[in-house]
Amino acid sequence: MSFTAVLAVQFQPDVVEEGLAALGRVLADTRAFAGCESVTVVQDVDDPTRVLAIETWESREADDAYRAWRAGEGAPTELVPLLAAAPVLTRGEPLTDL
Repeated sequence: MSFTAVLAVQFQPDVVEEGLAALGRVLADTRAFAGCESVTVVQDVDDPTRVLAIETWESREADDAYRAWRAGEGAPTELVPLLAAAPVLTRGEPLTDL
């Protein structure tokens, strides 16, 4: 069963374009990671500093391995100085009966 992770980030207002470029580079590695099925990026039309990365993984274990990698050698250090707040991660399984 697929597993979904939604990462909400907020960039500082004066670095949104730079932040989006950096996020694109970071997400290239995400998309190439074993078990990643897709990543969709959504930017808030009313507040362009807010962006969601909606990730679909083949399993929770694949996402767990990815999160462990990001917490270590794959840490996205170039994003940190561009953020206005700490990212918020929500993880879960699709509810197919709703």
